[in-house]
Amino acid sequence: MKRISLSTLGRLAIAAPAGALATLAFAPYQHWYLAPVSLILFFSLLLHQTPKRSALIGLGWGLGLFGTGISWVHVSIDTFGGMPKIASLFLMVLLISYLALFPAAFGALFNRINRGRPFHQLMLSGPVIWLLLDWFRGWFLTGFPWLWLGYSQINSPLTALAPVFGVEGITLVLVLGSAALTAALFYQTWKPLLVPLLLTGFTYGLSQLQWVTPAPEKSLDVALIQGNVPQELKWLPSQRWPTLMKYTDLTRENWSADLIVWPEAAIPALETQVQRFLQNLDSAARYNNSTVITGVLDQTESGEYFNNILALGVNADGPYQYEAATRYSKHHLLPFGEFVPFGELLRPLAPLFNLPMSSFSRGTFIQPNLEANGYAIAPALCYEIAFSEQVRQNVGLGTDLLLTLSNDAWFGHSIGPFQHMEIAQMRALELGKPLLRSTNNGITGVVDHTGRITAQIPQFETAVLKATVVPTNGLTPYTTLGSWPLYLYILWSVTLSWILIRRQAGRFRDHQPEINYHD
Repeated sequence: MKRISLSTLGRLAIAAPAGALATLAFAPYQHWYLAPVSLILFFSLLLHQTPKRSALIGLGWGLGLFGTGISWVHVSIDTFGGMPKIASLFLMVLLISYLALFPAAFGALFNRINRGRPFHQLMLSGPVIWLLLDWFRGWFLTGFPWLWLGYSQINSPLTALAPVFGVEGITLVLVLGSAALTAALFYQTWKPLLVPLLLTGFTYGLSQLQWVTPAPEKSLDVALIQGNVPQELKWLPSQRWPTLMKYTDLTRENWSADLIVWPEAAIPALETQVQRFLQNLDSAARYNNSTVITGVLDQTESGEYFNNILALGVNADGPYQYEAATRYSKHHLLPFGEFVPFGELLRPLAPLFNLPMSSFSRGTFIQPNLEANGYAIAPALCYEIAFSEQVRQNVGLGTDLLLTLSNDAWFGHSIGPFQHMEIAQMRALELGKPLLRSTNNGITGVVDHTGRITAQIPQFETAVLKATVVPTNGLTPYTTLGSWPLYLYILWSVTLSWILIRRQAGRFRDHQPEINYHD
């Protein structure tokens, strides 16, 4: 059995802390400059290693990042999953280990492709591999795009890239710039520094452009209601009407708003069970020339459950009727929370896998905007806001606002809700539209079209956030083109790498000594 050298052991020991350093770049810490520091450390550890050893280094870096960055999932499993603590810890470790496989795959591929050509590794193949693995992680098994590095830059100068290339483009530039700095430091040459210099100039140029224009003539007053209903009480039958009255009372005090927003599943009942209540709320909203948007669960006659958003009051449907109401139905369901993969196998194992209404059906990928008091609103429910392509394809030229309803009470006092808000900020920045985020217990806030939080209320308080929101006219390049510029970059990078490799191979053949063969 081959022993691992002390040098390799040292690299493995550094990898996990280097990954953990990247967590501090995300919310709520937001030390965005630590993301490139973490990447430079990671790339330096990978140089001149075998694919197997670099996979171990990548695994260590991933365990550091995800072990510190998403350990908050344990709160929901332990508190609300009904599982023994040892089992909930096992599931958390399993998820972290799964996500760490992606940096491990990057490490292995990094030193297998173009091995022995460090500049190709760092400047061409490395960023492309990173981008492709991020995309795969955001799609495989319904996807988990949490902690894409681009999100950590929401307050950095790289935000100018988002309206053109999206969060994935920010990640690509972050990786490319960090790789160039690694090459300059490791090989003690100034030439790679041209890359971050060019990227800085390009980013500055984009920051001077305005892709959308605010439309103050379309301003609206909103009231976002944070009910702060404890998750452990929310679905108790005895709490149904106290919860409904709580939201009704808070709404009654804010009828002057054009738009009043309740959070995800604010109504602790199926829509069919509270039709009379919804009719009365709809009538009151119409009388006050306002619109109420709320999250509500529904069960169809065929027995399918849907997680919906419903607009009441002044909207395109007329007076509320259950059969005729327009709803937005959540498409991207949360694994284990809203559907159980391999359910027949897992449901008998623990209450976590057999929660009530844990088998939701999906809405369609693209759905019409909600019409609310003359405004067109592109909604996303909770976890969906992390899927940039889905949100992008539901935004059109007539869209005025983005809306996301959520219930982060599942995650207690952890850092999860802050990361969730940061993701929502990125959607507003990419698409050039203001965003409303209404949650049960925080973070409830308003984000402008530049991705900046303009108003918010504290977590774990019953409160109403009042704000004036200014829609925008126009579409960002990212809204129109999506990821096509990144596809072209990948094609260019692969082509250039192939040309350089062929040229290098040609030079090698030309310098080989000529061999004469004699009979």
